Amino acid sequence: MLQCTAFTELPEMAARVAFMGLEDGIDLATDVPELDEFLLCELGEHEEGVEHAAQLWSASPAAGRDLWMFWTEGDGRRKFRFVELLPCPAVIHRLSVKEGDVCVLYDRHPAAHSWDVTDPLADLMTEQIREEVRRDREGDGGGSGGEGVRGGRP
Repeated sequence: MLQCTAFTELPEMAARVAFMGLEDGIDLATDVPELDEFLLCELGEHEEGVEHAAQLWSASPAAGRDLWMFWTEGDGRRKFRFVELLPCPAVIHRLSVKEGDVCVLYDRHPAAHSWDVTDPLADLMTEQIREEVRRDREGDGGGSGGEGVRGGRP
């Protein structure tokens, strides 16, 4: 399933207020991460009417809760809310029974778990980086670029 492509501008002041209200407490001077200007929905493609969601803060494992921003857009207006939620408890075991991938979304999220959501742009960028590294290791990372250009002309 493809990742939802919805994005929104982060209401920074509202986010900072949400950080101050976290159950576990937070030191605004040292603990708050640098916030991005825009947030991309982290859910898989979903139906219209389902809120978009982006994680703002991942608490310590002891706290067990993460801060999420949810938003909807309609009638030319954006509505947002901040909620502290438990992480999704789902784990997928592929080749090992002892180790697995955890879902990085929130508990009872709609649609697919995070391991089933693909981001084609991120996949393309990863493939391009791998190709550049391969070329650099093999020594054909650009060269002089002028060989064979003349084609036998005097």
